[in-house]
Amino acid sequence: MRNITLSAEAELIDRARHRAESENTTLNSVFRVWLQQYGGQPGLTLEQLRQAVAPLSHFRMGRRLTREERNER
Repeated sequence: MRNITLSAEAELIDRARHRAESENTTLNSVFRVWLQQYGGQPGLTLEQLRQAVAPLSHFRMGRRLTREERNER
């Protein structure tokens, strides 16, 4: 594992450490999770997106409501 040095305002670091402590973790662990997400795989490809929505293709929106129907209370 490699080390990294970051700079931030002392108050910001203190608040972040306090939050991490309240969530029963450490600031280092929170940063590792963020770094995994940030440096991880890029977003979905178009094909992956199509495959993800394919099971929903049987849903249809139906007719558009009129202005009166949309504003009806």
